[in-house]
Amino acid sequence: MENISEKYVWEVPVRVTHWVNFFAILTLAATGLFIGSPRNLAHETSQYVMGWVRFVHFVAGYAFAISVISRIYWMFRGNRYASWREFFPFLTAEGRRNMFAIFKYYTFLTRKVPHPVGHNALAGIAYMVVFFFYLVMIFTGFALYAEYAPRTVMHVATGWLFIFFSNQGLRLTHHLVMWFLLAFAIHHVYSAWLMDIKEKGRVMSSIFSGYKVVKRG
Repeated sequence: MENISEKYVWEVPVRVTHWVNFFAILTLAATGLFIGSPRNLAHETSQYVMGWVRFVHFVAGYAFAISVISRIYWMFRGNRYASWREFFPFLTAEGRRNMFAIFKYYTFLTRKVPHPVGHNALAGIAYMVVFFFYLVMIFTGFALYAEYAPRTVMHVATGWLFIFFSNQGLRLTHHLVMWFLLAFAIHHVYSAWLMDIKEKGRVMSSIFSGYKVVKRG
């Protein structure tokens, strides 16, 4: 029998923000697609359908922004597996070795399955890119939202984007990044499930419980 044990890896803030992001992104995508291409509302019973869709979109947007900011804060306060260093493995020699090891496994150059306790090194880099796009979505979304409320705090914080982008340019960026995040979500579920099977570390259940099965030492 392998010398294995349970280890508490994903703390409560990590798990909560993960699921808030998940539900917020689904809500934002569904309502955003409707806002971008609304159906003919002439035969709707309620004449305020678009108003409610936009309201839900804005509420989900605030929830998403607060969740992302909270997770970034926890990168500096949480355990080592939540740390910002997990997202920049290439900064250390050990991180670069781990990147090469998981790269060899992903490209079928080796059958040896890496067993990282937290994120594997390439996944960490992927999440770094994803968090960048999270910020792109937050800033472009609030810039478009604040466009109709000039001289507010939100407009001051995000209005500078209109120096570099037109209104349509921001909308297009917001739309394209949405599709990137949806595509990443599909890949994320697939790869997590795959590594759960290969590592036998309860990767899928760990995002609910916080615990993974790891080899001692």
